[in-house]
Amino acid sequence: MCGIVGYIGSQEAVPIIFEGLRKLEYRGYDSAGIATLTNGVITTRRSEGKLVNLERLIKEQPLSGHIGIGHTRWATHGRPSETNAHPHQAGSIVVVHNGIIENYLPLREKLKKAGHTFSSETDTEVIAHLVEEHHKQRLDFEAAVRAALQELQGAFAVCILCCDEPDTLIAAKLGSPMVIGLGEAEFFVASDIPAILAHTREMVFMEDGEMVLFSGAACTFSTIAGQPLEKKARHIDWSPLMAEKGGYKHFMLKEIHEQPQAVRDTIAGRLQEEQGNVYLEDLHYDDTALQSIKRMVIVACGTSWHAALTGKFLIEEHCRIPVEVDIASEFRYRKPVIDSSTLVLVISQSGETADTLAALREAKKLGAMNMAICNVVDSSIAREASGVIYTHAGPEIGVASTKAFVTQLTALYLFTIRLGRAMGRISATQGARMIAALRKVPGLLEEALTLNSATEKIARQYMNARDFLYLGRGKNFPIALEGALKLKEISYIHAEGYPAGEMKHGPIALIDEHVPVVVLAPKNSAYEKTVSNMEEVIARGGRVIALITAGDNEVKERVESVLELPTVDEDLDPILLSVPLQLLAYHIAVLKGTDVDQPRNLAKSVTVE
Repeated sequence: MCGIVGYIGSQEAVPIIFEGLRKLEYRGYDSAGIATLTNGVITTRRSEGKLVNLERLIKEQPLSGHIGIGHTRWATHGRPSETNAHPHQAGSIVVVHNGIIENYLPLREKLKKAGHTFSSETDTEVIAHLVEEHHKQRLDFEAAVRAALQELQGAFAVCILCCDEPDTLIAAKLGSPMVIGLGEAEFFVASDIPAILAHTREMVFMEDGEMVLFSGAACTFSTIAGQPLEKKARHIDWSPLMAEKGGYKHFMLKEIHEQPQAVRDTIAGRLQEEQGNVYLEDLHYDDTALQSIKRMVIVACGTSWHAALTGKFLIEEHCRIPVEVDIASEFRYRKPVIDSSTLVLVISQSGETADTLAALREAKKLGAMNMAICNVVDSSIAREASGVIYTHAGPEIGVASTKAFVTQLTALYLFTIRLGRAMGRISATQGARMIAALRKVPGLLEEALTLNSATEKIARQYMNARDFLYLGRGKNFPIALEGALKLKEISYIHAEGYPAGEMKHGPIALIDEHVPVVVLAPKNSAYEKTVSNMEEVIARGGRVIALITAGDNEVKERVESVLELPTVDEDLDPILLSVPLQLLAYHIAVLKGTDVDQPRNLAKSVTVE
């Protein structure tokens, strides 16, 4: 969601902050602003809309300084506007904030009674006034910040400046992500690694309840309550180029084409083919612990939820334990029945998804075993889970998830092998076969990517349709859901995914010559049933786009359009089928002229409920 960048050092702050905000555009935003502190004077520039508007404003009304904070806002409290954009100032205090302050209304009323006047509709402005109020009570800047933050309820990552402390920047975190970059006599603050990666690879990840004070060339870590802390920096291997488009028109297309390498990186060093097993270095559960699992609950949101549904099919089939799949935003509100014999697996690309993080905490409170599948090292979910399987997809900038999704599917396949072997449900021979099939996937994904041109031609045929249906069976039903979601997200065309066998229970009423129907029909154990459902669509005049196994002339001769995929083990069909569905959504969106990388109303990382 919102993005924060802060800088203190000897360089001009504005170019560094502005470029960092550009690197955070993928998080989604509706307004932006920057404030600098020079000679005891704070200067702020804010604008509604994209960063180009802020850039234009700064060219017309320049600001400078060696200390500054910047923000891209995704509206929660208050409509998108220049007035509601960050930074927010109250007297000598200026603040940028990610998160939600749940008790902002009573705090606002208390501050109004104390004589404070508010100019925005946001919850964030309360923070600035609260710090200012404590500062007016003769507390120094640092003490005023500590006192104010301890009154806040909710989630926050904040950067704060004070006119009275011209060489000081304070940052703190509770429930929203924050990373600190260490340079040579300079420091960087950001919501996410890509914002500051061009300047440093030495980073400190803030934990909940922590604060950092930058003063000149020194930084001091502590708890918000004031207890000193020793923090260690981590070296980040990502290069800045990984977050660039690399010659592709959009980040999404680049990331679709990065999927073969992303899968290679996710399986690298983890396959033990001779033993028919996999090594998951951060799982932290041994065979005895895994054998104690009686049931699983997989919890996720959006695209990750579709990966979870596919994981349910894999784990139940091969490990023979019951698996439930929950949407994270519903999980903790339905009083889930879980205990110490339940493994709760949460899936999140960012590791900061608020609902998924809350579900993980609920599971831990109820005594469940727990683990995560996550792409971001040292993210909140990765730190709090008892075990984690990292997907090595690298930074994913496009809002519509692609390579993060296929690496989640890959991680679930790896975990299925590991769990099945520990429980004695998968033999060494079967495990070796499964591993051998997985090794072929990166090469098969490269073959699937050769469908790019064919998919673009199909996109031209159907780009003006108002509705799409996607049909799949078994493990491929969640991929039908994912294909429909991708189309909805970036082209704004209404689309629905269904189990193919469910079509006759209602959706068949929608089918006519104006509704394209995407049928996932690879040659697998559900092939004949799927083809039968496809024939029902054809009989009613539906226009079928079929994803088939190469050489399947039976289907090819019956449908309007086909995309032929190489043969793969049916457990891995979902990974391969994802590629043409992503490409179809992408090309339709491009042809319709929508903002592919930053679709309207969406954010990459949903860090509030």
